[in-house]
Amino acid sequence: MFRFTLEHTDGQARSGEIITPHGKIQTPIFMPVGTKATVKWISHHDLDQMWAQIILNNTYHLYLRPGDETVAHFWGAHSFQNYHGPILTDSGGFQVFSLGQTRDWKSLVKITEDGVHFRSYIDGSKHYFTPERVMDIQSNIWADIIMAFDECAPWESSRAYARAAMERTHRWAERSKQQWLKNNEIRKQNRLHEQTLFGIVQGVVYDDLRKESAKFITELDTPGISIGGLSVGESKEDMYRILDIMWELLPQNKPRYLMGVGTPEDLIEWIYRWIDMFDCVLPTRIWRHGTAFGSYGNIKIKNEKHKLSDIALDDHCNCKVCKNFSRWYLRHLIVENEIYWMSLLSYHNLYYLLELWRNARTAIQQWKYDSFRKEFWNKYSQK
Repeated sequence: MFRFTLEHTDGQARSGEIITPHGKIQTPIFMPVGTKATVKWISHHDLDQMWAQIILNNTYHLYLRPGDETVAHFWGAHSFQNYHGPILTDSGGFQVFSLGQTRDWKSLVKITEDGVHFRSYIDGSKHYFTPERVMDIQSNIWADIIMAFDECAPWESSRAYARAAMERTHRWAERSKQQWLKNNEIRKQNRLHEQTLFGIVQGVVYDDLRKESAKFITELDTPGISIGGLSVGESKEDMYRILDIMWELLPQNKPRYLMGVGTPEDLIEWIYRWIDMFDCVLPTRIWRHGTAFGSYGNIKIKNEKHKLSDIALDDHCNCKVCKNFSRWYLRHLIVENEIYWMSLLSYHNLYYLLELWRNARTAIQQWKYDSFRKEFWNKYSQK
């Protein structure tokens, strides 16, 4: 049921189509993040309105609550959350390591060759993830696209630690693939949809390790390839360099997913650098600071200058927020702490990113991505 078709290229920028058991996905694509089986402040009707073609659920969080077996009891995440488009799950590896680091990493996380011992950030209870267990959890969630279990080493890791983590990720990827194949056989016997596995490239910011990992994951021959361990604190220059050295090493006929990236400038630049899929919690998180995406840069709606402003958030945006509300009203909601503003800004931010990738896709198909990119930066740099 999974198929990726590369339809157009314009330089390194690509457009294509992914077919999954729950529908088609046109690439490049931004995926809204529904961490705990919901996209914060956004209804499924909203997602349909803004033509969100796929969402991401988080393995780590659904495993902790309500539990992957509970999700399976309700016939998987699609039925559990009443969302019937394609769903992608990450492996939970990033959360295991990052949440451990924020709460005394050495006491909460212990890495072995077999897997990772960790404590819940919720109640401190003990848990254990192996590649096989993570594949089983994602099978219980019933996602369309799933990730191999990996170790996301901190960006400032030494070369020695980065190599050890990368090699462990490769061994775990092999084990993940074997368990994925077994689970898909069981799913077929039970007349359930098969899942699609993506291997994950690691290597921190070391060029030679990234090349080695790209080669290994390519030869592992999973249906898709993810790039992990970027946008976790390293500089933009390091990100650019790492992506630039990998693009010729990865197969053209498979989708490429850059994990955890989702600002407007990120999408513009990473689409330019051959990426097909993105996700990030940022659009539904930055409302906390009263921040909205805009064609001329981020808008800090709390600022005093918007108190009497009767213009839309972004006069180039056609979302329901920009069509129906002015900046002064949105600022009023924020100042008065009316929760409606959380929903409105989250909606606008997601719509803005989804509209951006749609326009990027059109530009690629018309061999105009260079001019589209330049036009974006001409406006955005005026912020």
